[in-house]
Amino acid sequence: MRLKTKIAAGFAACLFVLGGAAVAQKSQFITVLTGGQSGVYYPVGVALSQILGKAIPAAKATAQVTKASAENMNLLQAGRGELAFALGDTVLDAWNGDAEAGFKEPLKNLRGFSATYNNYIQIVANADSGIKTLADLKGKRVSVGAAKSGTELNARTVFKAAGLTYADIGRVEYLPFGESVELIKNRQLDATFQSAGLGVASIRDLASSVKIVVVPVPKDIVTKIDSPVYLPAVIPANTYSGQDADVDTVAIPNFLVTQSKVPDELAYEMVKAMYDNIDTLHSAHNAVKGLKVENALNGMPVPLHPGVERYYRQVGVLK
Repeated sequence: MRLKTKIAAGFAACLFVLGGAAVAQKSQFITVLTGGQSGVYYPVGVALSQILGKAIPAAKATAQVTKASAENMNLLQAGRGELAFALGDTVLDAWNGDAEAGFKEPLKNLRGFSATYNNYIQIVANADSGIKTLADLKGKRVSVGAAKSGTELNARTVFKAAGLTYADIGRVEYLPFGESVELIKNRQLDATFQSAGLGVASIRDLASSVKIVVVPVPKDIVTKIDSPVYLPAVIPANTYSGQDADVDTVAIPNFLVTQSKVPDELAYEMVKAMYDNIDTLHSAHNAVKGLKVENALNGMPVPLHPGVERYYRQVGVLK
């Protein structure tokens, strides 16, 4: 009996050890919240999820199509994602609980991960519409992005600075980039308001199909915007086919954001994997070629995740 007891005890111990190993090796799901497939968030998010999946043992990383910034912040707050792209003003509105921006209460689970690249306000019209200035949008058919998206919040802000309201527009459509472009091609829409990185696929597609006009946002209008994350910028000539001159506009920084329930070690591994493979991420889209670790904390609107902070201290970005 004593021998049998020892054997049974040894077997149980083995099961305990193996069981512990199984728990340690349990798959870690990483959902990267992006945006529409015709924007910049999606291809960069796909590339990032592939980096994370390869670099982190047992990680199962996927990129999820969403309505972008505002929805991403709400999903993170609810624990339905580990990493998300969002515009700086949306992140700030979410943290503060700006009801007008779609946040009924402060989203205090949000944690900083990294600055990424600037979005540029790109207001593009069919040249046949006669639209050349912001004032020319009055009475026209304009898409301002998905309702309550980062793009739509940007549209409201720029229109307000320009002395315009949605009531001045002939017809306001709340559509993603790709759908907006298709309607312009079919002459069912006059202009689209898109907040994205330079060279966004949707506008390249439009410019290859019809003659376009990129509508400027003059510097005197930008200075009327009461927000530290709205900066004067320029869309360089030839960014799109038929755009033969520089165009003044507004730039808004984008951020990658995580949430407080992500374990410290996983957050550390995610940010390390991203910067260890930054060349791969740069190749995902021209918009993110300027993404550098030394700029990772520029303008960060929310507190850093502890695991992420550990990495930045390790590489000397934080002292």
